[in-house]
Amino acid sequence: MAEVTDQDFAAEVLGADLPVLVEFTADWCPPCRQMGPVLTALAAEEGERLKVVQLDVDTNPDTTNAYKVLSMPTFMVFRGGEPVKAMVGARPKRRLLEELSDVL
Repeated sequence: MAEVTDQDFAAEVLGADLPVLVEFTADWCPPCRQMGPVLTALAAEEGERLKVVQLDVDTNPDTTNAYKVLSMPTFMVFRGGEPVKAMVGARPKRRLLEELSDVL
Protein backbone atom coordinates (compact mmCIF):
# COMPACT_ATOMS: atom_id res chain seq x y z
CA MET A 1 0.00 0.00 0.00
CA ALA A 2 1.35 3.39 -0.97
CA GLU A 3 2.03 6.24 1.40
CA VAL A 4 1.32 9.84 0.44
CA THR A 5 2.58 13.10 1.90
CA ASP A 6 1.58 16.75 1.94
CA GLN A 7 3.91 17.22 -1.04
CA ASP A 8 2.42 14.55 -3.33
CA PHE A 9 -1.20 14.43 -2.08
CA ALA A 10 -2.53 16.55 -4.95
CA ALA A 11 -0.85 14.43 -7.62
CA GLU A 12 -1.44 11.00 -6.06
CA VAL A 13 -4.95 11.50 -4.64
CA LEU A 14 -6.67 14.53 -6.15
CA GLY A 15 -5.32 13.83 -9.62
CA ALA A 16 -5.92 10.07 -9.63
CA ASP A 17 -8.02 8.43 -12.34
CA LEU A 18 -9.53 5.93 -9.88
CA PRO A 19 -11.37 6.64 -6.65
CA VAL A 20 -8.81 6.83 -3.82
CA LEU A 21 -9.30 5.59 -0.27
CA VAL A 22 -7.02 7.56 2.06
CA GLU A 23 -6.39 6.31 5.57
CA PHE A 24 -5.31 9.16 7.83
CA THR A 25 -3.15 7.26 10.29
CA ALA A 26 -0.47 7.52 12.98
CA ASP A 27 2.22 5.15 14.26
CA TRP A 28 0.94 5.50 17.83
CA CYS A 29 -2.64 4.53 16.90
CA PRO A 30 -3.49 0.86 17.71
CA PRO A 31 -6.71 0.80 15.59
CA CYS A 32 -4.68 2.18 12.68
CA ARG A 33 -2.17 -0.66 12.99
CA GLN A 34 -5.10 -3.09 13.16
CA MET A 35 -6.34 -1.75 9.80
CA GLY A 36 -3.00 -2.32 8.04
CA PRO A 37 -3.68 -5.92 6.92
CA VAL A 38 -7.28 -5.06 6.03
CA LEU A 39 -6.20 -2.20 3.77
CA THR A 40 -3.38 -4.22 2.22
CA ALA A 41 -5.87 -6.97 1.32
CA LEU A 42 -8.36 -4.41 0.02
CA ALA A 43 -5.71 -2.80 -2.17
CA ALA A 44 -4.75 -6.19 -3.61
CA GLU A 45 -8.34 -7.27 -4.26
CA GLU A 46 -9.80 -3.98 -5.51
CA GLY A 47 -6.71 -2.45 -7.15
CA GLU A 48 -8.39 -2.14 -10.55
CA ARG A 49 -11.31 -0.13 -9.09
CA LEU A 50 -9.79 1.61 -6.07
CA LYS A 51 -6.44 3.09 -5.10
CA VAL A 52 -5.64 2.71 -1.38
CA VAL A 53 -3.08 4.98 0.32
CA GLN A 54 -2.05 6.05 3.82
CA LEU A 55 -1.16 9.50 5.09
CA ASP A 56 0.66 9.90 8.43
CA VAL A 57 -1.06 12.72 10.31
CA ASP A 58 1.98 13.52 12.44
CA THR A 59 4.31 14.17 9.52
CA ASN A 60 1.72 15.67 7.16
CA PRO A 61 -0.16 18.35 9.10
CA ASP A 62 -1.14 20.47 6.08
CA THR A 63 -3.34 17.81 4.47
CA THR A 64 -4.61 16.60 7.85
CA ASN A 65 -5.71 20.13 8.79
CA ALA A 66 -7.12 20.90 5.35
CA TYR A 67 -9.57 18.00 5.67
CA LYS A 68 -10.23 18.62 9.38
CA VAL A 69 -9.13 15.16 10.47
CA LEU A 70 -9.34 14.87 14.25
CA SER A 71 -9.60 11.10 14.91
CA MET A 72 -7.58 8.16 13.71
CA PRO A 73 -8.11 6.18 11.71
CA THR A 74 -10.16 8.41 9.44
CA PHE A 75 -10.90 7.09 5.97
CA MET A 76 -11.80 9.44 3.13
CA VAL A 77 -12.69 8.50 -0.40
CA PHE A 78 -11.75 10.99 -3.10
CA ARG A 79 -13.18 10.90 -6.60
CA GLY A 80 -12.43 13.50 -9.25
CA GLY A 81 -10.33 15.50 -6.79
CA GLU A 82 -13.11 15.84 -4.21
CA PRO A 83 -13.87 13.99 -0.98
CA VAL A 84 -17.07 11.99 -1.48
CA LYS A 85 -17.19 9.87 1.69
CA ALA A 86 -15.65 9.88 5.17
CA MET A 87 -15.61 7.20 7.86
CA VAL A 88 -13.98 7.14 11.29
CA GLY A 89 -12.75 4.10 13.21
CA ALA A 90 -11.48 0.61 12.56
CA ARG A 91 -13.79 -1.91 10.92
CA PRO A 92 -13.58 -5.38 9.38
CA LYS A 93 -12.90 -5.65 5.66
CA ARG A 94 -16.42 -6.88 4.87
CA ARG A 95 -17.98 -3.82 6.50
CA LEU A 96 -15.50 -1.49 4.84
CA LEU A 97 -16.37 -2.97 1.43
CA GLU A 98 -20.08 -2.55 2.14
CA GLU A 99 -19.53 1.11 3.04
CA LEU A 100 -17.47 1.64 -0.12
CA SER A 101 -19.97 0.00 -2.45
CA ASP A 102 -21.73 3.26 -3.28
CA VAL A 103 -18.52 4.99 -4.35
CA LEU A 104 -16.93 2.21 -6.39
